[in-house]
Amino acid sequence: MKKVILVLFLLTMIVSCKNDNQLEQEIEKIPMDVVVERFDKLFSQVNDKNLPKLKQDYPFMFSKKYADSFWIAKTQDTLQIKLFEEVSKAFPNIDGQQKEINSLFKHIKFYFPVFYPPRIITTTSFVDYRNKIIVTDTIALISIDTYLGSNHEFYQGIQKYIREDFNKTNIVVDLATEYAKIYIYQGQNKTLLDEMIYFGKQLYFKDLVIPFKTEAERIGYTNEQLDWAHVNESYIWRYFVERELLFSTDSKLPGRFINPAPFTKFYLEEIDSQSPGRLGQYMGWQIVRAYMKNNDVSLKDMLITSSEDIFNYSKFKPSK
Repeated sequence: MKKVILVLFLLTMIVSCKNDNQLEQEIEKIPMDVVVERFDKLFSQVNDKNLPKLKQDYPFMFSKKYADSFWIAKTQDTLQIKLFEEVSKAFPNIDGQQKEINSLFKHIKFYFPVFYPPRIITTTSFVDYRNKIIVTDTIALISIDTYLGSNHEFYQGIQKYIREDFNKTNIVVDLATEYAKIYIYQGQNKTLLDEMIYFGKQLYFKDLVIPFKTEAERIGYTNEQLDWAHVNESYIWRYFVERELLFSTDSKLPGRFINPAPFTKFYLEEIDSQSPGRLGQYMGWQIVRAYMKNNDVSLKDMLITSSEDIFNYSKFKPSK
């Protein structure tokens, strides 16, 4: 009997992998030609002669309340020059990121046929890491100076758990996150479960649109942190259920289980010191995955389904 079960499992895995490969081949055929515009480089080379042309090409990058002399002076600022230099070292070209963004947009186009790719423009922002990427209908701005490497000297005053993903490999992940926010519809988050499902939707969206990234990269964990979450999934779930946290509206819960933090606050010394932060997001991810596995629902429809329905129909059981 065990041999039969093993054979069936292997056959299921083979069929699943074959279907995934066919899907990826279909997506790869979608026409898409993304070009990342290096505004940061163009601005670093600005002078009295070429500034008018740059302003004409990128009017949204120049506030009209400032005279041309302001922009020229800005490029000559010592800190700005240092910023240009460090960005140039880290990004002599952006070919790898451009390829990943192209793939991301193909996947979004597959699941959302009306999607039209925006202009992708890199800029510097004096390390405004709270606004690393800004997406509109027609433009996506990438603050490239927030991706110089987590140990870069510019980030030394920023807490380690925040700057861990300040790497160039995270550009496409952060861009996918911003698009997830656009496509998700969810009413006001009132309970911890609402928060968990909202971020679970984001992470599942990334499962489908950036499958070339690892699970750890999609959630922003190290491999060790993701392993810890997998191993302790049953314990985490039991903790939520036994303390009746899922439907609680306690405003302190997002800070403990959802928001970026060096660890998750179970208030248990032996657990807190070992756990990664945002485990509520991780559990929401597993619930959404279970829902999609056990229901015939499109990505588009799932993203607008209520957290209660996703939870009730997910048949979620934590891994043991």
